[in-house]
Amino acid sequence: MSKAGDVFENPATGERGVVRVGTEESGGELLVSDLYVRPGGAVAGEHIHPVIHESFTVVRGRVGFRLDGRDAVAGPGKRLHVPPGMVHDWWNAGDEEAHVVVEIRPGGRFEEAIRTSFGLAHDGKTNAKGMPNLLQAALFAREFEDVLYFTKPPRAVQKIFFAVLAPIARALGYRGSYSEYLNCQPSETIEVEPWPTPVQESGSSVSEHPQQ
Repeated sequence: MSKAGDVFENPATGERGVVRVGTEESGGELLVSDLYVRPGGAVAGEHIHPVIHESFTVVRGRVGFRLDGRDAVAGPGKRLHVPPGMVHDWWNAGDEEAHVVVEIRPGGRFEEAIRTSFGLAHDGKTNAKGMPNLLQAALFAREFEDVLYFTKPPRAVQKIFFAVLAPIARALGYRGSYSEYLNCQPSETIEVEPWPTPVQESGSSVSEHPQQ
């Protein structure tokens, strides 16, 4: 489980996360991280969280978002909330490193998925966009379908395709998750930056930091 100041990096996608509120402190109910994304960096692809609430507050840079098929670019001070079931994607849309505070509720299983995907990327087992090969993807998708699933190919096709691939992948030694990734130590532990200045959105006040 994570704690404040832990640093995790994905060399494929260009994401660097510094934990503000870790799952160790929140009992898995909340995960808050400062995410730093290099120019051209992006998450692995358009996806959906079935039960997770995800919020983004842009601190620095320009961040492109696609929410339910609509594209927009958010600058510093903009806060967006992605409820469960909303199709979304996001990327660094500027020429400088973007800094975004990301809040995840609940955070425990999400953290396990992130540790797994970042670990695979560190070991060179993903492509340049952070996606593993089809056999690994089949087991990852089945292991973490409660956390997220990608929009392409269509969900029904994914279920059939991955069901066929899963036994082959297991026979070849692939797993949905790996203890060495779930229990890995952060790349470093640093002092967390002060909380960003409170922002306003849609006329309602947004607190300086999330309530635990």
